[in-house]
Amino acid sequence: MRLLSMGVLCISVVLLAFGSAARPSNAELKKQVAAVERAFAATMKARDHAAFTGFLSDEAVFFSGPNGVLRGREAVAGAWRKYYDGAQAPFSWEPEEVEVVDSGTLAYSGGPVYDASGKRIGRFNSIWRLEAPGRWRVVFDRGEQPCNCKPKVNTP
Repeated sequence: MRLLSMGVLCISVVLLAFGSAARPSNAELKKQVAAVERAFAATMKARDHAAFTGFLSDEAVFFSGPNGVLRGREAVAGAWRKYYDGAQAPFSWEPEEVEVVDSGTLAYSGGPVYDASGKRIGRFNSIWRLEAPGRWRVVFDRGEQPCNCKPKVNTP
């Protein structure tokens, strides 16, 4: 009986230790996601398609043109392979905005997309999911053409 009590006590202490481990703040999570997005973008510059694929969730959904949707890691990786062929990256991107939900499990990143000469040609919008401790993977991605829109007027 004494051995059982000691076992329960040890398990309780371990669970308490894990349960009280400090979760990163929202600001820290934003920095994590921004760093992951930069690493994701760096795969294009490095021409490393395998590394690109490693950032994709198994359930990745990439919007591809007006009527196209790519579903799943393999479909996205296959369609994006052409962007990794050749010596020079055809485009690049960088995060400008990052937001993380309060639970710390989903995040948004968005920012400009540039052509090979550095001209801004669009914007990307990505949703990331924390799939394992410290392992963010992109689940949704959508690019947009640049907008020559009039500024929005704030209305009550």
